[in-house]
Amino acid sequence: MSKLISQELLDTIPDLYEMEESPDPMCHVKFFTPDSNWTWYVIECSTADRNTCFGYVQGLEDELGYFSLTELESLRGSLGLGVERDFSFVPVPLSCIRTC
Repeated sequence: MSKLISQELLDTIPDLYEMEESPDPMCHVKFFTPDSNWTWYVIECSTADRNTCFGYVQGLEDELGYFSLTELESLRGSLGLGVERDFSFVPVPLSCIRTC
């Protein structure tokens, strides 16, 4: 189980590939590094391993891609701070993230 997200919340996120035909999928969870400019928005999460996610990543480039919760837990920013979940984030369509 991930330290970043509860099992209950994971259970509400669509499985991988469920949203691939959606023109504007929902972003369910936001992760960020408090000491750098990286942000991850979870659109889907594997029900098989509860670790592999697909979502929108804002970093060096803004792109859709795969990442793992284990990977996020191991990352550190320039000041050594780990990735955090934005508890105030409310799920929104991807289009809202891209236009803000």
